[in-house]
Amino acid sequence: MGRNVRGGERPASWIDQELAGCTFADARLGKRFRTLVERLSAGIGDSIPMACQDWANAKAAYRFFANERVSEAEILQGHFQATQVRFSATSGSVLVLHDTTEFSYRREEPLAIGITHRSFKGKDKEGRARMHTICGLLMHSSLVVTTEGLPLGLAAIKFWTRKKFKGTNQLKKRINPTRVPVEEKESIRWIENLKQSTTLLGIPDRCVHVSDRESDMYELFCAAQEMGTHFLIRTCVDRLAEDGTVTISEEMKGVQVKGLHRIEVQDDKGDPSTAVLELRYRQIRVRPPIGKRRRYPDVALTILYAQERGKPKGRDRIDWKLITDLPVTSRAEAIEKLQWYAMRWKIETFHKILKSGCKAEDSKLRTADRLLRLIAVFCVLSWRIFWMTMINRSASSAPAGAVFTRTERRLLDHLIPDRGKHCAKKKSLPSYITKVARLGGYLARASDPPPGNIVMWRGLSRFTDIELGFATARHVGN
Repeated sequence: MGRNVRGGERPASWIDQELAGCTFADARLGKRFRTLVERLSAGIGDSIPMACQDWANAKAAYRFFANERVSEAEILQGHFQATQVRFSATSGSVLVLHDTTEFSYRREEPLAIGITHRSFKGKDKEGRARMHTICGLLMHSSLVVTTEGLPLGLAAIKFWTRKKFKGTNQLKKRINPTRVPVEEKESIRWIENLKQSTTLLGIPDRCVHVSDRESDMYELFCAAQEMGTHFLIRTCVDRLAEDGTVTISEEMKGVQVKGLHRIEVQDDKGDPSTAVLELRYRQIRVRPPIGKRRRYPDVALTILYAQERGKPKGRDRIDWKLITDLPVTSRAEAIEKLQWYAMRWKIETFHKILKSGCKAEDSKLRTADRLLRLIAVFCVLSWRIFWMTMINRSASSAPAGAVFTRTERRLLDHLIPDRGKHCAKKKSLPSYITKVARLGGYLARASDPPPGNIVMWRGLSRFTDIELGFATARHVGN
């Protein structure tokens, strides 16, 4: 945030900080990129013409996204460096959350973008199911968050498209997928992002890579061990263990319950209830798949089961089976790992902001390369929205100046004046974030929860417009 101040001096805005590490083949591309980010951040969710306001700027944006000398890696380079800086300013363990999402589009020429899957829609006159192709892109992202839930930024992103249908189901028709080297499968993205994010952050031992069952690969366990980093994964493969005559699940049957953990959950109707989880954990020697024993060694890993007592009504029974290289020797450590894995949902929230807030799937750009560049820009904007939402909850003691410039704070105080006892107090960061959220429709009643992502992106968009009008009026007045 931040705009021109009296005398023409411009304080460093968050955009300046995020783009400082970006380098392009031409300096003019860098200037155009900064202008583009500024305009898109001012019109979050708007189309390119709406965000750019006039044809000249819209045309410049289209040229930028069509420029073959610009890559998504160059667009994200500055943000990656800023993530590393924020990581270095923290201490203790951080969580690197990994997940894959799809962006779907409606196009007459699907191959210009790529395809994701086939879908059945309706039936023809003969009663046969109509099958149509879904075109789109896939993105595998790695989001760094603190153990308190504050998103520090992205550390790795991989985009790809498909010209033909792939996946485990297709492979099974021809060959046992476990016999195919991971380097020849899309699954390699989990390992590549683990390595890229660990290298970027620079302190492997502080990183805990968290991901769902799709990443349950023996190759990933060994890659993490080689990098000197850690992982926490929800397992779906019942591997051979110990001397190779038993499986992990068979070994865990003999482990006694070592503690209970109560959590609040909601059923399918949204009604709250309490679930009691039985905790069992043990370190087990895990063996590689039979076809890969010559390539990979045995590894000693901790297995953690958190299974709900009884069968609940109105929802599925909680049954988490986690695998990690971290030690778990007490109930407190087991609960800590469960809380870390629960943080994985934050990357899905990030993807939701990309699609619902920035409306990445509404773009009419024609080719995959152009869409990749646009989505890369949206990734930076989505992180900013998410960060502002979460810093209000997990770092509320931070000074207001860490987010808002003096001019911005004065403008917010003018737009939404403080009343009563709040006037005499030194205003905190949450008070200013609440003011931005109120511009987006947040009511700020005493019983309301902290503002969420939707009101934050609405408020930020409106506040940016107000800032622009304020700066313009002051410039005309001078």
